Amino acid sequence: MVPIYTLKNIRLTFGVKPLFTSVSMNICRGDKICLIGRNGSGKSTLLKIISGIIEPDSGEVFIQPGTKIAYMEQESIFDNEQNLAAVVLGGLPKKDHKDQAYKADILIEQLKINAQEKVATASGGECKKAALARALISEPDILLLDEPTNHLDIETIEKLEEIILKFTGAVIVISHDKSFLNHVSSATLWLDRGVAHSNNKGFADFEAWQEDILNQEIIKEKQLAKKIEEETEWLHKGVTARRRRNQGRLRRLLQLRQERKEQIKKIGSVDMEIQEAAVRSKMVLEAKHVNKSFGSREIVTNFSLRMLKGNRIGIVGPNGAGKTTLLKLLTGHMLPDSGFIRLGKNLEMVYFDQKREMLDPNKTLWRTLCGEGDHIWVRGKYRHVIAYLKDFLFTPEQAQSPVSCLSGGEKNRLMLALSLARESNFLVLDEPTNDLDMDTLDLLQEVLDEYTGSILLVSHDRDFLNKITTSMLYMKGDGSVIEHVGTYEELYEKYIAKETKTPHAEANKNTKKEPLRAIGKTQKLSYKDQRLHEVLPQEISELETTIKALEQQLSDPDLYNKNANEFYRLSKDLQQAKITKDTKETQWLEIELKKESL
Repeated sequence: MVPIYTLKNIRLTFGVKPLFTSVSMNICRGDKICLIGRNGSGKSTLLKIISGIIEPDSGEVFIQPGTKIAYMEQESIFDNEQNLAAVVLGGLPKKDHKDQAYKADILIEQLKINAQEKVATASGGECKKAALARALISEPDILLLDEPTNHLDIETIEKLEEIILKFTGAVIVISHDKSFLNHVSSATLWLDRGVAHSNNKGFADFEAWQEDILNQEIIKEKQLAKKIEEETEWLHKGVTARRRRNQGRLRRLLQLRQERKEQIKKIGSVDMEIQEAAVRSKMVLEAKHVNKSFGSREIVTNFSLRMLKGNRIGIVGPNGAGKTTLLKLLTGHMLPDSGFIRLGKNLEMVYFDQKREMLDPNKTLWRTLCGEGDHIWVRGKYRHVIAYLKDFLFTPEQAQSPVSCLSGGEKNRLMLALSLARESNFLVLDEPTNDLDMDTLDLLQEVLDEYTGSILLVSHDRDFLNKITTSMLYMKGDGSVIEHVGTYEELYEKYIAKETKTPHAEANKNTKKEPLRAIGKTQKLSYKDQRLHEVLPQEISELETTIKALEQQLSDPDLYNKNANEFYRLSKDLQQAKITKDTKETQWLEIELKKESL
């Protein structure tokens, strides 16, 4: 397949340190590439080079003429006074706003965006969905996504997976969400110490492939073993050791889940009173008949829970369901409207806040961790601050840098280092995986696996939830909360999938009872279909004109000899125009048939 974008031997230096020493890649239409690398390895910078925001110091860049590129940044900044509909429409040139506003309507409906919400008051998840729609609206040839799953609920992440898989252009995505990458990627680009390694397999093959590369390096450069050991110390150790420990961890997690099942059974059985003293001595928190509302909106209704020592409970649900509110209720940071919540005795809680309010941007990393002196007390022993920072993938040079110089992922790493160093037997984590690279995410999973206390967390990362939690609290968004022991996939099949099927089944049931004429009167085309039915004929006509013009240019018998590159470009454009025309014609016919049947 002919590449539509090529980088060859790209070099880029920030300050005195080279970020890229040799990066080469080809992007073809239909590629689904996941971009992997540590925080600070240059992943976001590479996307900015591809999008044209940054120019490399040296190397070759080729982009096929007419190629459209859309880039969704990790942290998009919009005008606070704009509503989200205007944000989405901003992905189109101003001259097209009026004629192509329907595209914004379609994406808003598809991603369930609160269109009239102002940026200033919208949640992080709503803003992220608007940023995604803004990138998609121009129908680009190359779509660049930097941490698109941050702040999104699992339902929207699954919708995004569906959009990417159906997307006909190329996609390059940076994400820490392993489950998401497993579903959408068909190729991998790994940035490691300034060099890009490419693999024509998706993320599922990454660990084995990464281990092979590292082993080859060690064999090939034996004389530099010490240097390589320093540079790949945690990375290599983590990859190889992680493989051996996986089975033991899985057995332990399954055992903890079985224990949680037995605890839930006992709480609802006659044995409860007999075991009361023993249960109370192990109790972390207890909630009984808790209710919480904001105005007329019910967040939690008649909720009860008993959490015992060693339990690891995850809170899941759609954006706006009230997950952080429930977390604050259960930890005493917010009072319920009715019912009561009691925390266990001698509870030492550490609360990881996704807003990073614990960090002072003017302090250095060193002073953030240990104040005075050069040692920090970490889970029962003193550690030198430099050695402890290295555990979290910071270099000794960064120790004296201010927090304000860190990237979003590095700030989260520092937050984790600070939280996990404190003495605690109850760890509360609100979206701990946001902005983390794969190495830090693996490190966090290892630390939490060895943690002997109790854990309560909010996360949208399915792989992380499956590997850490003994049970999950599913918030539907209507005030009800259900506890499920097992994986997220099991929870989905047991509760969420049934909810999505029920309305459909009910509709079928009603259809049988009603006469055919009545059905015809009550059903109609969706707004999306109505709008497409109106605009598709014009778009098809324009494509036919484009195809005729391209065929006219290609009919020149001397074109190939005069300009071979132009010949290939026009041929590619013609092929794509025909494919697009066929797709739109099929779409219009399907809507027309649907309209006739109604």
